[in-house]
Amino acid sequence: MSERPILLEASDVAKHFGGVKALRGVSLTIREGEIYGLIGPNGAGKTTFFNCLTGLYVPNGGRIVFAGAELDTSAPHKVAARGIARTFQNIRLFAHMTALENVMVGRHQRTRAGVFGAIFRTPGTRAEEAAIQRRAEELLHYVGIADRAHDLAKHLSYGDQRRLEIARALATEPRLLALDEPAAGMNASETGELRTLIEGIRKDGITVLLIEHDVKLVMGLCDRVAVLDYGEKICEDVPAVVQKDPRVITAYLGAEAQPAGSEVAHG
Repeated sequence: MSERPILLEASDVAKHFGGVKALRGVSLTIREGEIYGLIGPNGAGKTTFFNCLTGLYVPNGGRIVFAGAELDTSAPHKVAARGIARTFQNIRLFAHMTALENVMVGRHQRTRAGVFGAIFRTPGTRAEEAAIQRRAEELLHYVGIADRAHDLAKHLSYGDQRRLEIARALATEPRLLALDEPAAGMNASETGELRTLIEGIRKDGITVLLIEHDVKLVMGLCDRVAVLDYGEKICEDVPAVVQKDPRVITAYLGAEAQPAGSEVAHG
């Protein structure tokens, strides 16, 4: 992967909540076109890092450079406009909107129609809305739930809600897709389908940042993995090296090493 250009570089990112140092100077680099895993035990700082990256938290220190320019993380919409989209550990869909409508909402990040067009329903506005709907339908097909397009999000299965959230994120046309525990609550079959979907997303030119507790999925899917513990990065390397690192075995897999690739419940 070393020949690929760096897409994202985080340098000494810190986040404090009162006296609690959730992130202690975390630095990492994600290269264009890779699937990059971020793992660690509960409270390690993984989701805090995601929130700093995507504009939900303002870091107390450090900087993030994305696609060659410093990333303004002061608001989520600014991050999305730069080309970073995310899903959430706790699914955040519009429960009383259809699957199609949920994806169309994500697509509006890239729309051009203004207030005038929306009020007077100009031909350009109508054409753009039709294009938004077509693209949303394509994305539902892409993630495998086209047949649920007109069902309310709250009526979808858990696995399909996860897929819908990914489709909505993809609707923003990201260069980097950040997935926060997408396999949580999935059975083995659903997890296998998720892996195929993520591989397809990367194949289609989107870089993926993945937080996940399923060690087997991470080690089999990611090109490189970083491990956080108590807000610090303790290891960053290819999966084969990471899963043998004594610090990782102690911090993440437990004091007694579990078999490589085993699934861990905590995280």
